[in-house]
Amino acid sequence: MVYDRMKKTVLDHQLIQEGDGIVVGLSGGPDSVCLLHTLYRLSKEIRIKIYAVHLNHMIRGLDAFLDSLYVMKLCQSLYIPCFVRAIDVPKYCQDNKLGLEDGARRLRYQIFSEVRDRMGANKIAIGHNKNDQAETILMRIMRGTGLQGLRGIEYKRRDGVIRPILDLDRESIEAYCLEHKLLPRIDATNLEAIYSRNKIRLKILPYMKSEFNDNIIDSIVRMGDSLRSDSDYINSQVDKIAEYAVKTYSDGSYIFVDYIKDSHPAIKNRLIIGAIRSLLGNVTSIEKKHIDEVLELMPSDKRYKKLDLPKGLHAYRFADYILISQKEIKIEDVEYDYKINLGTDQYIEEINKTLSTRLINQNDFDRNSFKNGKQYLDFDKIKGHIRLRNRRQGDKIRLLGGTKKIKDLFIGLKVPREERSFVPLVVNNDTIVSIYGYRINVDYKVDENTKRILEISID
Repeated sequence: MVYDRMKKTVLDHQLIQEGDGIVVGLSGGPDSVCLLHTLYRLSKEIRIKIYAVHLNHMIRGLDAFLDSLYVMKLCQSLYIPCFVRAIDVPKYCQDNKLGLEDGARRLRYQIFSEVRDRMGANKIAIGHNKNDQAETILMRIMRGTGLQGLRGIEYKRRDGVIRPILDLDRESIEAYCLEHKLLPRIDATNLEAIYSRNKIRLKILPYMKSEFNDNIIDSIVRMGDSLRSDSDYINSQVDKIAEYAVKTYSDGSYIFVDYIKDSHPAIKNRLIIGAIRSLLGNVTSIEKKHIDEVLELMPSDKRYKKLDLPKGLHAYRFADYILISQKEIKIEDVEYDYKINLGTDQYIEEINKTLSTRLINQNDFDRNSFKNGKQYLDFDKIKGHIRLRNRRQGDKIRLLGGTKKIKDLFIGLKVPREERSFVPLVVNNDTIVSIYGYRINVDYKVDENTKRILEISID
Protein backbone atom coordinates (compact mmCIF):
# COMPACT_ATOMS: atom_id res chain seq x y z
CA MET A 1 0.00 0.00 0.00
CA VAL A 2 2.68 2.52 1.06
CA TYR A 3 5.03 1.53 -1.73
CA ASP A 4 2.26 1.70 -4.34
CA ARG A 5 1.18 5.11 -3.07
CA MET A 6 4.75 6.37 -3.32
CA LYS A 7 5.01 5.10 -6.91
CA LYS A 8 1.76 6.84 -7.80
CA THR A 9 3.07 10.15 -6.43
CA VAL A 10 6.28 9.69 -8.40
CA LEU A 11 4.31 8.99 -11.58
CA ASP A 12 1.66 11.70 -11.11
CA HIS A 13 4.23 14.43 -10.52
CA GLN A 14 7.00 13.04 -12.76
CA LEU A 15 9.50 13.07 -9.92
CA ILE A 16 11.84 10.31 -11.12
CA GLN A 17 12.96 9.15 -14.55
CA GLU A 18 15.02 6.23 -15.76
CA GLY A 19 18.72 6.86 -15.19
CA ASP A 20 18.33 9.40 -12.37
CA GLY A 21 20.91 9.67 -9.62
CA ILE A 22 19.13 10.43 -6.34
CA VAL A 23 20.66 11.73 -3.13
CA VAL A 24 18.43 10.79 -0.16
CA GLY A 25 18.48 12.90 2.97
CA LEU A 26 18.64 10.22 5.67
CA SER A 27 18.20 11.32 9.29
CA GLY A 28 17.47 7.81 10.55
CA GLY A 29 13.89 8.69 11.55
CA PRO A 30 10.79 6.89 10.20
CA ASP A 31 10.15 9.33 7.32
CA SER A 32 13.61 9.23 5.77
CA VAL A 33 14.00 5.50 6.40
CA CYS A 34 10.68 4.79 4.66
CA LEU A 35 11.79 7.05 1.80
CA LEU A 36 15.12 5.27 1.40
CA HIS A 37 13.58 1.80 1.56
CA THR A 38 10.80 2.52 -0.96
CA LEU A 39 13.28 4.12 -3.36
CA TYR A 40 15.51 1.08 -2.91
CA ARG A 41 12.58 -1.11 -3.98
CA LEU A 42 11.92 1.22 -6.92
CA SER A 43 15.54 0.84 -8.01
CA LYS A 44 14.82 -2.85 -8.57
CA GLU A 45 12.15 -1.90 -11.12
CA ILE A 46 13.77 1.01 -12.96
CA ARG A 47 17.41 1.98 -13.42
CA ILE A 48 18.17 4.62 -10.80
CA LYS A 49 21.18 5.15 -8.55
CA ILE A 50 20.68 5.99 -4.87
CA TYR A 51 23.07 7.71 -2.45
CA ALA A 52 22.30 8.40 1.22
CA VAL A 53 23.53 11.46 3.12
CA HIS A 54 23.37 11.88 6.89
CA LEU A 55 24.23 14.96 8.96
CA ASN A 56 25.15 14.52 12.62
CA HIS A 57 24.08 17.87 14.09
CA MET A 58 26.14 17.25 17.25
CA ILE A 59 23.13 18.31 19.32
CA ARG A 60 22.10 15.05 20.98
CA GLY A 61 25.43 13.59 22.10
CA LEU A 62 25.47 9.78 22.19
CA ASP A 63 22.04 9.54 20.56
CA ALA A 64 23.35 11.45 17.55
CA PHE A 65 26.31 9.06 17.27
CA LEU A 66 23.94 6.08 17.45
CA ASP A 67 21.82 7.69 14.69
CA SER A 68 24.89 7.82 12.45
CA LEU A 69 25.77 4.21 13.26
CA TYR A 70 22.22 3.08 12.48
CA VAL A 71 22.21 4.93 9.15
CA MET A 72 25.50 3.36 8.07
CA LYS A 73 24.33 -0.15 8.95
CA LEU A 74 21.00 0.33 7.16
CA CYS A 75 22.72 1.53 3.98
CA GLN A 76 25.21 -1.33 4.20
CA SER A 77 22.35 -3.85 4.34
CA LEU A 78 20.80 -2.30 1.21
CA TYR A 79 24.16 -1.83 -0.61
CA ILE A 80 23.55 1.92 -0.84
CA PRO A 81 26.56 4.31 -0.69
CA CYS A 82 26.32 6.37 2.49
CA PHE A 83 27.93 9.73 3.29
CA VAL A 84 28.02 10.90 6.91
CA ARG A 85 29.23 14.26 8.15
CA ALA A 86 29.36 15.70 11.68
CA ILE A 87 29.01 19.48 12.10
CA ASP A 88 28.60 21.50 15.26
CA VAL A 89 25.28 23.00 14.21
CA PRO A 90 24.70 25.12 17.36
CA LYS A 91 28.09 26.79 16.87
CA TYR A 92 27.41 27.34 13.17
CA CYS A 93 24.06 28.97 14.00
CA GLN A 94 25.63 31.15 16.66
CA ASP A 95 28.44 32.27 14.34
CA ASN A 96 25.99 33.07 11.54
CA LYS A 97 23.22 34.50 13.74
CA LEU A 98 20.67 31.89 12.65
CA GLY A 99 17.95 30.01 14.48
CA LEU A 100 18.72 26.36 15.14
CA GLU A 101 16.05 25.06 12.75
CA ASP A 102 17.03 27.43 9.96
CA GLY A 103 20.76 26.80 10.35
CA ALA A 104 20.37 23.02 10.43
CA ARG A 105 18.20 23.11 7.31
CA ARG A 106 20.74 25.22 5.44
CA LEU A 107 23.59 22.88 6.32
CA ARG A 108 21.62 19.79 5.32
CA TYR A 109 20.79 21.13 1.88
CA GLN A 110 24.35 22.35 1.43
CA ILE A 111 25.71 18.86 2.12
CA PHE A 112 23.06 17.20 -0.03
CA SER A 113 24.05 19.46 -2.93
CA GLU A 114 27.75 18.77 -2.44
CA VAL A 115 27.23 14.99 -2.60
CA ARG A 116 24.88 15.34 -5.57
CA ASP A 117 27.49 17.30 -7.52
CA ARG A 118 30.37 15.03 -6.48
CA MET A 119 28.53 11.84 -7.48
CA GLY A 120 27.02 13.28 -10.67
CA ALA A 121 23.47 12.81 -9.38
CA ASN A 122 20.60 15.08 -10.42
CA LYS A 123 17.93 14.73 -7.72
CA ILE A 124 17.71 15.24 -3.95
CA ALA A 125 14.92 13.28 -2.25
CA ILE A 126 13.51 14.60 1.03
CA GLY A 127 11.19 12.67 3.37
CA HIS A 128 8.43 15.23 3.90
CA ASN A 129 5.03 13.60 4.41
CA LYS A 130 1.36 14.58 4.49
CA ASN A 131 1.50 15.62 8.16
CA ASP A 132 4.47 17.87 7.38
CA GLN A 133 2.39 19.41 4.63
CA ALA A 134 -0.47 20.29 6.98
CA GLU A 135 1.96 21.63 9.61
CA THR A 136 3.72 23.80 7.02
CA ILE A 137 0.48 25.34 5.75
CA LEU A 138 -0.60 26.14 9.32
CA MET A 139 2.79 27.71 10.09
CA ARG A 140 2.53 29.91 7.00
CA ILE A 141 -1.01 30.98 7.88
CA MET A 142 0.18 32.12 11.30
CA ARG A 143 3.13 34.01 9.84
CA GLY A 144 0.96 35.62 7.18
CA THR A 145 1.21 34.33 3.63
CA GLY A 146 -0.35 34.63 0.21
CA LEU A 147 -1.71 32.10 -2.23
CA GLN A 148 1.77 30.88 -3.12
CA GLY A 149 2.52 30.06 0.52
CA LEU A 150 -0.78 28.25 1.01
CA ARG A 151 0.22 25.81 -1.71
CA GLY A 152 2.35 24.21 0.99
CA ILE A 153 5.38 22.06 0.28
CA GLU A 154 5.99 21.41 -3.42
CA TYR A 155 6.41 17.90 -4.79
CA LYS A 156 9.43 19.06 -6.73
CA ARG A 157 11.54 22.17 -7.08
CA ARG A 158 13.49 23.60 -9.97
CA ASP A 159 16.79 22.73 -8.27
CA GLY A 160 16.03 18.99 -8.37
CA VAL A 161 14.61 18.52 -4.85
CA ILE A 162 11.80 15.93 -4.88
CA ARG A 163 9.41 14.64 -2.19
CA PRO A 164 8.16 11.17 -3.18
CA ILE A 165 6.32 10.38 0.11
CA LEU A 166 4.48 13.70 0.44
CA ASP A 167 1.13 11.90 0.02
CA LEU A 168 1.79 9.45 2.87
CA ASP A 169 0.63 10.19 6.40
CA ARG A 170 2.90 9.63 9.40
CA GLU A 171 0.87 6.68 10.71
CA SER A 172 1.22 4.76 7.44
CA ILE A 173 4.95 5.48 7.32
CA GLU A 174 5.48 4.15 10.85
CA ALA A 175 3.42 1.07 10.02
CA TYR A 176 5.57 0.46 6.93
CA CYS A 177 8.78 0.65 8.97
CA LEU A 178 7.33 -1.81 11.48
CA GLU A 179 6.18 -4.20 8.75
CA HIS A 180 9.66 -4.28 7.16
CA LYS A 181 11.49 -4.41 10.52
CA LEU A 182 13.46 -1.25 9.72
CA LEU A 183 13.58 -0.08 13.37
CA PRO A 184 14.11 3.64 12.66
CA ARG A 185 15.60 5.97 15.26
CA ILE A 186 13.31 8.31 17.20
CA ASP A 187 14.55 11.85 17.86
CA ALA A 188 13.36 12.69 21.37
CA THR A 189 13.38 16.43 20.57
CA ASN A 190 10.49 15.80 18.17
CA LEU A 191 8.40 14.91 21.22
CA GLU A 192 9.11 18.21 22.97
CA ALA A 193 7.06 21.35 22.23
CA ILE A 194 10.15 23.56 22.04
CA TYR A 195 10.12 24.49 18.34
CA SER A 196 7.34 26.15 16.33
CA ARG A 197 6.68 23.07 14.21
CA ASN A 198 6.65 20.79 17.26
CA LYS A 199 4.07 23.03 18.94
CA ILE A 200 1.82 22.74 15.89
CA ARG A 201 2.38 18.98 15.72
CA LEU A 202 1.94 18.25 19.42
CA LYS A 203 -0.58 20.87 20.53
CA ILE A 204 -2.45 22.73 17.79
CA LEU A 205 -3.27 19.90 15.35
CA PRO A 206 -4.40 17.46 18.08
CA TYR A 207 -6.63 20.19 19.51
CA MET A 208 -8.13 20.93 16.07
CA LYS A 209 -8.62 17.22 15.49
CA SER A 210 -10.40 16.60 18.81
CA GLU A 211 -12.48 19.79 18.84
CA PHE A 212 -13.29 20.53 15.20
CA ASN A 213 -12.42 17.94 12.56
CA ASP A 214 -11.23 14.38 12.99
CA ASN A 215 -9.74 14.50 9.47
CA ILE A 216 -8.03 17.86 9.88
CA ILE A 217 -4.78 16.72 8.21
CA ASP A 218 -6.58 15.61 5.04
CA SER A 219 -8.74 18.75 5.04
CA ILE A 220 -5.75 21.09 5.22
CA VAL A 221 -3.88 19.15 2.54
CA ARG A 222 -6.95 19.19 0.24
CA MET A 223 -7.13 22.97 0.67
CA GLY A 224 -3.46 23.23 -0.28
CA ASP A 225 -4.03 21.07 -3.36
CA SER A 226 -6.98 23.22 -4.45
CA LEU A 227 -5.05 26.45 -3.99
CA ARG A 228 -2.09 24.96 -5.83
CA SER A 229 -4.33 24.46 -8.85
CA ASP A 230 -5.52 28.08 -8.70
CA SER A 231 -1.97 29.29 -8.21
CA ASP A 232 -0.75 27.26 -11.20
CA TYR A 233 -3.32 28.99 -13.42
CA ILE A 234 -2.27 32.46 -12.27
CA ASN A 235 1.37 31.52 -12.77
CA SER A 236 0.62 30.43 -16.33
CA GLN A 237 -0.78 33.91 -17.05
CA VAL A 238 2.26 35.48 -15.41
CA ASP A 239 4.55 33.44 -17.65
CA LYS A 240 2.82 34.80 -20.75
CA ILE A 241 3.31 38.42 -19.64
CA ALA A 242 6.86 37.79 -18.42
CA GLU A 243 7.92 36.73 -21.93
CA TYR A 244 7.90 40.37 -23.04
CA ALA A 245 7.69 42.32 -19.75
CA VAL A 246 10.68 40.87 -17.88
CA LYS A 247 14.15 40.21 -19.28
CA THR A 248 17.10 38.89 -17.30
CA TYR A 249 20.68 39.54 -18.38
CA SER A 250 24.08 39.31 -16.71
CA ASP A 251 23.59 42.66 -14.97
CA GLY A 252 20.13 41.93 -13.58
CA SER A 253 16.41 41.61 -14.31
CA TYR A 254 14.64 44.35 -16.27
CA ILE A 255 10.93 44.88 -15.58
CA PHE A 256 9.34 47.11 -18.22
CA VAL A 257 6.80 49.27 -16.43
CA ASP A 258 4.51 50.12 -19.36
CA TYR A 259 3.81 46.43 -19.97
CA ILE A 260 2.68 45.65 -16.42
CA LYS A 261 1.36 48.91 -14.93
CA ASP A 262 -2.27 48.00 -15.70
CA SER A 263 -1.95 44.34 -14.66
CA HIS A 264 -3.73 42.88 -11.67
CA PRO A 265 -1.71 43.14 -8.41
CA ALA A 266 -1.49 39.33 -8.27
CA ILE A 267 0.31 39.38 -11.63
CA LYS A 268 2.63 42.23 -10.64
CA ASN A 269 3.62 40.54 -7.38
CA ARG A 270 4.55 37.33 -9.14
CA LEU A 271 6.50 39.11 -11.85
CA ILE A 272 8.64 40.80 -9.18
CA ILE A 273 9.10 37.51 -7.34
CA GLY A 274 10.08 35.76 -10.59
CA ALA A 275 12.61 38.47 -11.42
CA ILE A 276 14.23 38.12 -8.00
CA ARG A 277 14.21 34.33 -8.15
CA SER A 278 16.02 34.41 -11.50
CA LEU A 279 18.87 36.26 -9.75
CA LEU A 280 19.00 34.49 -6.37
CA GLY A 281 17.62 31.06 -7.21
CA ASN A 282 15.05 31.39 -4.41
CA VAL A 283 13.07 34.08 -2.60
CA THR A 284 13.26 32.74 0.95
CA SER A 285 14.60 36.07 2.27
CA ILE A 286 12.09 38.22 0.35
CA GLU A 287 8.97 39.28 2.22
CA LYS A 288 5.73 40.84 1.00
CA LYS A 289 6.89 44.26 2.18
CA HIS A 290 9.89 44.03 -0.15
CA ILE A 291 7.66 43.25 -3.12
CA ASP A 292 5.42 46.20 -2.22
CA GLU A 293 8.46 48.50 -2.02
CA VAL A 294 9.53 47.49 -5.54
CA LEU A 295 6.00 48.12 -6.85
CA GLU A 296 6.08 51.59 -5.27
CA LEU A 297 8.83 52.45 -7.78
CA MET A 298 6.43 52.09 -10.72
CA PRO A 299 4.92 55.63 -10.87
CA SER A 300 6.78 57.97 -13.23
CA ASP A 301 7.62 60.38 -10.41
CA LYS A 302 9.80 57.66 -8.87
CA ARG A 303 12.21 57.65 -11.80
CA TYR A 304 15.88 57.27 -10.84
CA LYS A 305 15.06 56.23 -7.32
CA LYS A 306 16.97 53.38 -5.68
CA LEU A 307 15.80 50.68 -3.26
CA ASP A 308 17.97 48.28 -1.25
CA LEU A 309 16.66 44.72 -0.88
CA PRO A 310 17.86 41.67 1.11
CA LYS A 311 20.71 39.45 -0.13
CA GLY A 312 22.63 42.38 -1.63
CA LEU A 313 19.96 43.19 -4.24
CA HIS A 314 19.16 46.71 -5.40
CA ALA A 315 16.13 47.96 -7.35
CA TYR A 316 16.50 51.01 -9.60
CA ARG A 317 13.71 52.91 -11.33
CA PHE A 318 15.00 54.16 -14.66
CA ALA A 319 13.16 55.93 -17.46
CA ASP A 320 10.70 53.18 -18.36
CA TYR A 321 11.85 50.11 -16.47
CA ILE A 322 12.83 48.82 -13.04
CA LEU A 323 16.20 47.09 -12.84
CA ILE A 324 16.75 44.56 -10.04
CA SER A 325 20.45 43.84 -9.78
CA GLN A 326 23.18 42.62 -7.47
CA LYS A 327 25.35 45.39 -8.89
CA GLU A 328 25.30 48.73 -7.14
CA ILE A 329 24.89 51.56 -9.64
CA LYS A 330 25.72 55.15 -8.84
CA ILE A 331 23.50 57.30 -11.02
CA GLU A 332 26.05 60.11 -11.27
CA ASP A 333 28.65 57.69 -12.64
CA VAL A 334 26.60 56.72 -15.69
CA GLU A 335 28.41 57.69 -18.88
CA TYR A 336 27.78 56.94 -22.55
CA ASP A 337 29.01 58.16 -25.94
CA TYR A 338 27.81 56.79 -29.30
CA LYS A 339 28.65 57.76 -32.86
CA ILE A 340 25.37 58.47 -34.68
CA ASN A 341 24.97 56.39 -37.81
CA LEU A 342 22.46 58.22 -39.98
CA GLY A 343 19.42 56.31 -41.18
CA THR A 344 19.79 53.42 -38.75
CA ASP A 345 18.25 52.51 -35.41
CA GLN A 346 20.76 52.39 -32.57
CA TYR A 347 20.13 50.93 -29.12
CA ILE A 348 21.53 53.07 -26.31
CA GLU A 349 22.06 50.56 -23.52
CA GLU A 350 22.64 53.01 -20.65
CA ILE A 351 19.22 54.64 -21.08
CA ASN A 352 17.52 51.58 -22.56
CA LYS A 353 16.22 53.54 -25.53
CA THR A 354 16.57 53.40 -29.30
CA LEU A 355 17.90 56.33 -31.32
CA SER A 356 16.38 56.77 -34.79
CA THR A 357 17.53 59.26 -37.42
CA ARG A 358 16.55 60.18 -40.98
CA LEU A 359 17.22 62.96 -43.48
CA ILE A 360 14.30 64.93 -44.91
CA ASN A 361 14.29 67.37 -47.83
CA GLN A 362 12.72 70.74 -47.03
CA ASN A 363 9.99 70.16 -49.62
CA ASP A 364 8.90 66.99 -47.81
CA PHE A 365 9.01 68.50 -44.34
CA ASP A 366 5.79 69.02 -42.43
CA ARG A 367 6.20 71.77 -39.85
CA ASN A 368 3.48 70.18 -37.74
CA SER A 369 6.05 67.48 -37.01
CA PHE A 370 7.57 69.82 -34.46
CA LYS A 371 4.74 68.85 -32.15
CA ASN A 372 5.19 65.08 -32.06
CA GLY A 373 8.17 64.75 -29.72
CA LYS A 374 10.99 64.63 -32.28
CA GLN A 375 13.86 67.07 -32.76
CA TYR A 376 14.78 68.65 -36.12
CA LEU A 377 18.19 70.10 -36.96
CA ASP A 378 19.62 71.94 -39.97
CA PHE A 379 21.80 69.14 -41.33
CA ASP A 380 23.80 71.38 -43.66
CA LYS A 381 25.22 73.20 -40.63
CA ILE A 382 26.65 69.97 -39.23
CA LYS A 383 30.29 69.39 -40.17
CA GLY A 384 31.92 65.99 -39.67
CA HIS A 385 30.66 63.29 -37.31
CA ILE A 386 27.90 63.72 -34.79
CA ARG A 387 27.60 61.81 -31.56
CA LEU A 388 25.04 61.09 -28.88
CA ARG A 389 26.31 61.27 -25.32
CA ASN A 390 25.37 62.44 -21.87
CA ARG A 391 26.63 65.58 -20.18
CA ARG A 392 30.24 66.31 -19.28
CA GLN A 393 31.64 68.83 -16.86
CA GLY A 394 31.76 72.30 -18.46
CA ASP A 395 29.30 71.55 -21.28
CA LYS A 396 27.59 74.65 -22.73
CA ILE A 397 24.95 75.34 -25.36
CA ARG A 398 24.22 78.50 -27.35
CA LEU A 399 20.62 79.69 -27.01
CA LEU A 400 18.79 82.84 -28.13
CA GLY A 401 19.73 84.62 -24.94
CA GLY A 402 23.40 83.66 -25.19
CA THR A 403 25.61 80.75 -24.17
CA LYS A 404 24.49 78.84 -21.08
CA LYS A 405 26.07 76.09 -19.01
CA ILE A 406 24.04 72.90 -19.31
CA LYS A 407 24.30 72.41 -15.56
CA ASP A 408 22.64 75.81 -14.99
CA LEU A 409 20.07 75.08 -17.69
CA PHE A 410 19.09 71.81 -15.99
CA ILE A 411 18.74 73.62 -12.67
CA GLY A 412 16.56 76.28 -14.26
CA LEU A 413 14.41 73.66 -15.98
CA LYS A 414 14.15 71.79 -12.68
CA VAL A 415 15.51 68.56 -14.16
CA PRO A 416 16.05 66.26 -11.13
CA ARG A 417 19.72 65.76 -10.31
CA GLU A 418 19.43 61.97 -10.65
CA GLU A 419 17.99 62.33 -14.19
CA ARG A 420 20.62 64.65 -15.63
CA SER A 421 23.18 61.98 -16.57
CA PHE A 422 20.52 60.19 -18.62
CA VAL A 423 19.49 63.15 -20.80
CA PRO A 424 20.98 62.63 -24.31
CA LEU A 425 23.01 65.40 -25.97
CA VAL A 426 23.63 65.60 -29.73
CA VAL A 427 27.23 66.75 -30.28
CA ASN A 428 28.96 67.91 -33.47
CA ASN A 429 32.70 67.75 -32.83
CA ASP A 430 32.90 69.69 -29.51
CA THR A 431 29.71 71.69 -30.00
CA ILE A 432 26.46 70.80 -28.25
CA VAL A 433 23.88 70.77 -31.04
CA SER A 434 20.86 69.88 -28.91
CA ILE A 435 19.68 68.63 -25.55
CA TYR A 436 17.16 66.02 -26.58
CA GLY A 437 13.72 66.79 -25.25
CA TYR A 438 14.70 70.27 -24.00
CA ARG A 439 16.65 72.68 -26.20
CA ILE A 440 18.30 73.11 -29.64
CA ASN A 441 21.44 75.15 -30.27
CA VAL A 442 20.32 78.36 -31.99
CA ASP A 443 22.96 77.86 -34.70
CA TYR A 444 21.44 74.52 -35.77
CA LYS A 445 17.75 75.37 -35.83
CA VAL A 446 15.72 74.78 -38.97
CA ASP A 447 14.92 78.05 -40.80
CA GLU A 448 13.69 79.22 -44.21
CA ASN A 449 17.13 78.59 -45.74
CA THR A 450 17.39 74.98 -44.56
CA LYS A 451 17.75 72.48 -47.41
CA ARG A 452 18.18 69.20 -45.54
CA ILE A 453 16.67 68.42 -42.16
CA LEU A 454 17.92 65.81 -39.70
CA GLU A 455 15.10 64.19 -37.76
CA ILE A 456 16.04 62.65 -34.41
CA SER A 457 13.79 60.54 -32.20
CA ILE A 458 14.61 58.55 -29.10
CA ASP A 459 11.98 56.02 -27.96
